[in-house]
Amino acid sequence: MSGPVSAGGANRPVVVLAGGTGGARLARGMLDVVGPDLTVVANTGDDLEIYGAHVSPDPDLVCFWLADRIDERGWGLRGDTFAVMDGLREQRDDVWFSLGDRDLAVGIRRARRLSEGARLTEATAELAGALGVAARVLPMTDGRVRTRVRVPDDGWLGLQEFLIRRRGQGPIQEVHFEGGPQARPTAEVLDALARARTIVIGPSNPVISIGPILAVPGMREALSDAAAPVVAVSPIVGGRVLKGPTEEFMRWAGQPLSAEGVARLYAGVIDAIVADEPVPDLPCLRTETLMADAAGRRALAQATLDFAEGLAG
Repeated sequence: MSGPVSAGGANRPVVVLAGGTGGARLARGMLDVVGPDLTVVANTGDDLEIYGAHVSPDPDLVCFWLADRIDERGWGLRGDTFAVMDGLREQRDDVWFSLGDRDLAVGIRRARRLSEGARLTEATAELAGALGVAARVLPMTDGRVRTRVRVPDDGWLGLQEFLIRRRGQGPIQEVHFEGGPQARPTAEVLDALARARTIVIGPSNPVISIGPILAVPGMREALSDAAAPVVAVSPIVGGRVLKGPTEEFMRWAGQPLSAEGVARLYAGVIDAIVADEPVPDLPCLRTETLMADAAGRRALAQATLDFAEGLAG
């Protein structure tokens, strides 16, 4: 295992843009490589208010992974119970979005803190601190952004409704980031990007996980203006998607299910890409991207960092 990379990187974070499992897994590998120099900017387009809680699926997922508290299901806290959901079902409530009891507690506390005037950034930092996360986890914005998907028959759905009620089944007619034009990157996010020595776009769905981040006005410009190289890691492994409806969203975006298709969606933002297949007309590191275990996560993180720092000269 390589130790934390610190030469020339004091107070200059490695920034990972993340949404969903792929981004969170890479962030966990990067934590092994760079330690507390890691900053994760997490998608909040998945957020929803339910059961009296404000749920932030992607920032929470990142925190659980970084704290080594992720459940073997791939979401939620390890060993959580579901007594509240069972109680709601007993009262014939429509429990379509399942949360563990401690996971629900996180969302209830976040809702309370926001009602007290705290920023989403502050509430996320409090959760990370409570879990003992060494890295910094930042929501992409403190504004309210919600990803909506329009499909036949059901019309406009919140992203979680689309993923859970419809099981991610298209065809997708339209994707909209509600509140996106009014949102702004936080001062913390802009500062991290400006000071970064490397910026990595995690192997996340480019439309619904990274798309909302890039849709926040000023975010693309901040990435383009950053002194650090911006490197994407393709979520396409062996020509297929390991998890989630990425294929449906790539089809809607008019791009092939390939690293080249992913690179096209990031045109003007990235300087290079990491993938297990060639990408024409763009610097590309071809390497194993599966991340089957902790060693695989560390290896991909280290290879990505070395590649990016090589680009920086």
